[in-house]
Amino acid sequence: MTLYKTALITGASSGIGAAFAATLARDGVDLILVARSEDKLRALAGELTRETGRNIQVIAADLSKPECGHKLRKQVDALEMSVDLLINNAGFGTQGAFEKQDAAREAEEIRLNASAVVDLSHAFLPPMLEAKHGAIINIASSAAFQPMPYFAVYAATKAFVYSFSDALNEEVRARGVHVMAVCPGPVDTAFFDATGAHNLRKKVPKGSMVSAQYIVDASLAGLNSRSRVVVPGGMTKVGALASAITPRGVLMRVVGKIMRG
Repeated sequence: MTLYKTALITGASSGIGAAFAATLARDGVDLILVARSEDKLRALAGELTRETGRNIQVIAADLSKPECGHKLRKQVDALEMSVDLLINNAGFGTQGAFEKQDAAREAEEIRLNASAVVDLSHAFLPPMLEAKHGAIINIASSAAFQPMPYFAVYAATKAFVYSFSDALNEEVRARGVHVMAVCPGPVDTAFFDATGAHNLRKKVPKGSMVSAQYIVDASLAGLNSRSRVVVPGGMTKVGALASAITPRGVLMRVVGKIMRG
């Protein structure tokens, strides 16, 4: 992964983001770690700096706020660092009947999961195009492959990220920049707890849960091979294929029954 000098990772304080940080630092990449939890970021940065000696900076930011990309770009410029690998990983999900969800919380979900990906891409893509070098990894989800009753807003945001990544990659791939979507299935992180649905983890099919490190390794392998999309894990690939070939009405009923519980 020495092709890249400096990676900016959102949602870097835990889970997939923290696993990206550790892996890239050990591969010789300098880092800018972004999340809301400054204490967690600083603890991770201190640990990785001691271990690897890399230049690791921390920026505490709420990426669900307007103009997050512009503000973050100004902070990065002040650090005199140039990002050639952007990893849009921050996000969360809400689960349950749509009419029972908090509207403000779901609006925040849309801004963080989808709008922030666009905003940060606007902020950091132009210098990559000027340099004719760089990459953007957008963490979507296997939820992107079909609408999901009782997980409706989350799945819709991830479908947006998948579609946006594909389109943007086609625009820039001949100019030295690669954009890739990663669509994991269930990952053993705090994501399930953050949904507020305490039974959601129990709905995960046996044997389909993977580690955050597994996702990172698959993502970086896909980046090296210039993959358009990465779907880590055999069961997740089968699920994606099944979603593509199953009639939509049937698919909705099956997914709705699973997610409703």
